Amino acid sequence: MSHAASPSSSFGTPARSGSGGTGRAASRGAGSRGTGRGTKPRFGFGLVGPRRDRHSVPLDQFEALALPVGDDGMVIGVDAESRPAVLGINRPVPYDITLIGGLWTAQVLALRAAATGARVAVETGRAQAWTALAQAAGGGQPCISLHDVGRVPPQGASAGSPVVVIRDCGMRPPRGRVVSAPWQSVVTLLPYLSPVAPRLLEKSSLVGVQRVSPDEATQIGRIMSLPRHEYEALSTLADGVTLWCTPSDRQFVMTQGTDAETGLLGAARRMD
Repeated sequence: MSHAASPSSSFGTPARSGSGGTGRAASRGAGSRGTGRGTKPRFGFGLVGPRRDRHSVPLDQFEALALPVGDDGMVIGVDAESRPAVLGINRPVPYDITLIGGLWTAQVLALRAAATGARVAVETGRAQAWTALAQAAGGGQPCISLHDVGRVPPQGASAGSPVVVIRDCGMRPPRGRVVSAPWQSVVTLLPYLSPVAPRLLEKSSLVGVQRVSPDEATQIGRIMSLPRHEYEALSTLADGVTLWCTPSDRQFVMTQGTDAETGLLGAARRMD
């Protein structure tokens, strides 16, 4: 019958004090038998690796080790420095977005949200404007569904199946039956600054603004506390450019369609 080695024999124990030369002789004997057939493996220690000088980086050069890793989410365009602008739309908390802009941008958002694995439910009074997109998206999979205004059923959003509800309900969208929830974001599209816009802007986690009139730009600047040079620029924005802003951050983003998006939706445009 064999006996398992005790913990002390597995990891080795130092010679007891007072053993004199016996311990040293045993150490030399073990070294000479290192390649013998009866040598016990040194469990837990492994092989002795090469010895190299320690590497060090001066503190003023430490930032050079940073990796260019951005946020996760969907790419909605590029910023002023041509870097990708990313919108994390699938979140574990309720997330409301208001977009004062054109249908083209809202439809690009729908396609890209679906590409991230989200199910997209479109609440709209102009289903004909969304039908081709819903049929083309997902390669035959029903990832974008269309619903009449006020008829969006519960979506059952979860971490494994996030949902984006896009409300294309005109200038005065009614209060929706399906609201934002964990893993269920709601995007409300307004073609212009309507009377309900101030309420929507104030409760939104993120606001997108495309080209508007100078008077609308002034009102938006007051509601969103924008610097003068930023809200004055809103009346001169090119097609496809959006100012995305939160209470603490603002960024101008140019959205450019991919070949597939342009073939389906046409070129970027503010007016429908």
